[in-house]
Order: sequence, then C-alpha cells, then structure tokens
Amino acid sequence: MAALTFTPSGIYCPAGDFYIDPWKPVDRALITHGHADHARWGMGHYLATDIAAPVMRHRLGDVSIDTVRYGETRRIGGATVSFHPAGHVPGSAQIRVEVGGEVWVASGDYKVVGDGLSTPFEPVKCHHFITESTFGLPVFRWQSQDVIAAQINDWWRGCAANDKTAFLGCYALGKAQRLMSMLDPDIGPILTHTAIENTNAVMRAQGIPLAATIQAGGDLVHKDHPGAIVLAPPSALGSAWARKFGPQETAFASGWMAVRGIRRRRAGDRGFVISDHADWSGLLSAIRETGAENIYVTHGYTDIFTRYLNEQGWNAQVLQTEFGGEDAEEDAA
Repeated sequence: MAALTFTPSGIYCPAGDFYIDPWKPVDRALITHGHADHARWGMGHYLATDIAAPVMRHRLGDVSIDTVRYGETRRIGGATVSFHPAGHVPGSAQIRVEVGGEVWVASGDYKVVGDGLSTPFEPVKCHHFITESTFGLPVFRWQSQDVIAAQINDWWRGCAANDKTAFLGCYALGKAQRLMSMLDPDIGPILTHTAIENTNAVMRAQGIPLAATIQAGGDLVHKDHPGAIVLAPPSALGSAWARKFGPQETAFASGWMAVRGIRRRRAGDRGFVISDHADWSGLLSAIRETGAENIYVTHGYTDIFTRYLNEQGWNAQVLQTEFGGEDAEEDAA
C-alpha cells in the first residue's frame, strides 16, 4: 500500500493513521499552514510547526495542537514524518512522509523566492510530490519584490500628495505582513484593518519582527493620520467602514492582478502583481529539485499543468482536493 492515499476526507497515511490538511473532520490532522482551506476547524488533534501554531490557535480557538520544528523527525505509527519550509507564509511547511523507504512530500502552498518574512523554501527529495498549481500557466511570472515595492510606494506617495488615503487590499495572513515590510514608512503611517492587526498581534507575540502599524478601528479619526495607507482584506474595500476615510484610491495586491480581466472585475484603481504562491517557473523548479518521478497536481490550473508535466516526461496526474489557492486566503480572522 502507498504511504499516502487519497480519500473523501483528504490525503491519508494508512501506516500512521493521520491526514494531511483534511477538509472533513478526522481524529489526527497534520497541517501545512494556517490558511482556512488547509487548517480547518473540527479535527481531534492537530500537528503543525511551532511557528504556524499560534495563528492557528487564534483562528481555530481552543483546539488540541502539538508542534514540531522544521526538520525534526517524528515517528507516527509506521510512518516517519518531518516538516520542511514551504516559503508560503510564516510557519508554512511541506510535509515529508516516509513508509518502508517510500518518500512522499505534500507541499501545501509554496513559493520558491524569499520574502524576508517566511522561512525560505527548502527542496525535499522524494519519490512522490504533491504540488499546488494555483498559478500553473506560463503567463504567471513574478517580478522581483523590490520592483513591486517601488511600484506600491510610488502609488502611495502619489495618493498622499493628492490628499487621498491609499487602500491596499491584501490577505490577513502572510500577504499583509509581507507588504508591511515593503512599505516606506517615511511616506506616512501604516494603518491596518482589525482582522490584519489581530494577526499582527499574534505574530509579534511570538517574536516575528513586523513594521509599526496602527489599528484602523471604529474609533480612529482618519484626519489625524494624513498620508496614510490602509491595509485591509479585499472584501473591506469600498465598504461603509472604508468610506469613512474620505477621498481615497484602492489597489489590490495579488498574483491574479497579472490577468487584465480580473483586474477590471476587481474595480480597483490599481493592481499590483505579487503572490505568496509559486509562479510558473517556480513550480517547475520546485518539482525538478525534488527528483520525484510521480507528481500529483492540486488546486489551480490542474489539467493544463498536468498535461505539460506529462509532455516533459514526468508521470503526473490531477488530484482533486478542496483546497482553494489564493482565492481562499481572504478568510478575514
């Protein structure tokens, strides 16, 4: 029997009697990271990295979470398990499972370029690799973080010069904190929606260094913070809360901003192409470095990406899951 199998509840290890990022309630769940499509409520026991666990507790409440450090080996039943950096968000991990000499790696979500916040991606050799394909088309190729930072700061500076508040839509876990590190505080204050600031508080409490921010709660007087930029979940842009800030421009920070039609549908003034998922070349380089012959492709452009991998000589197949990729990360808490 294979070390990992695919069931209606999620990716299952019979030898260890555990699941990886299950989407239905199970007794034992190994979790790659804290986004809501991977870390769901209702599991009997959770195992995650020591960096990911605090945000998971914040989001899931009083649940049973055991922790593991990157590279630490655990024996669970007949399986040997270890967690390795995925570079997606702080604490995110690829999960390596070995049974009888057969090695599988479930990557969760990942990116292969450093962001200065998350532990950088670490290739893990294996026979079988489960990969996402959120941006598995050649059109998705990311510019460097420095280039995007300059674009965002130039836009913010222009807003401030025109007495407008800059609103930047971003996900509360990972993307918001990454953007905070890219902003130039000399332009003005950085304000954050409550959902983002609550996550910031959890990360600061565990010693993750973050830029200085001010919570944009209901009692905040926006006129007291001229030239500000406000980071908020995309769903909050254009809301009654946002309109209280007066004249403003809105922008979205997402890999999907590479697609012109999606930029138009978002109806923002600007779109900045930045993602915490691997782009086309990042996906391919990650797969090559695993040395795996068998590739299982989840959420994203699964059919197209799988076809390409097979044409290039890999044994690839689509794995149907309930993960949502970047769309699922707007889980506000």
